[in-house]
Amino acid sequence: MKYALLSVYDKTGIVELANHLVANGYTILSSGGTYEKLEESGIGLHKIRIEDYTGFPEIMGGRVKTLHPKIHGGILGDRHEHDIRGIEWIDIVVVNLYPFKTTIENLSSTVSEAIEQIDIGGTSLLRAAAKNFMYVTAVCDLDDYDDLICELPEPSLAFRKKMALKVFKNTSQYDLEIANWFAGDRVRN
Repeated sequence: MKYALLSVYDKTGIVELANHLVANGYTILSSGGTYEKLEESGIGLHKIRIEDYTGFPEIMGGRVKTLHPKIHGGILGDRHEHDIRGIEWIDIVVVNLYPFKTTIENLSSTVSEAIEQIDIGGTSLLRAAAKNFMYVTAVCDLDDYDDLICELPEPSLAFRKKMALKVFKNTSQYDLEIANWFAGDRVRN
């Protein structure tokens, strides 16, 4: 079975992408809001809520939902490894991050609101998938959905490498925005 993990803040185009993935033999793993969007769209039996897959519910108000060995093992694992302890391989990871920059650009946003927009699980998923680009496709930008669809059912190594590069550029910029915010005078004790 082929798995694609979809966990997106901006849900634009996610239903169409999910339909293409399902049509190409993928089962969708998705988190709370993404799962609900797919459920509303009528995507049926080819989706699994991440907490049902891992057997561990979202905790801490949703702060922890995808940080689990079944998820990261399925993304990071060497496909030639034989001691996988019942973990299924995850072949495609589609994540777009919480809008940290948009939040801090709103001068009326609070420190608490900004902190809640620092994406931890999303960046971890993307970086894990990009690190393992030899086997996994990591997509962090809605503008790449059509290219991913064209690459189905098995994205090429060249495409996976191109997407990995984009992920590392994207997460580096995201981290730089967070670091600059911390260095600024809006964050006080």
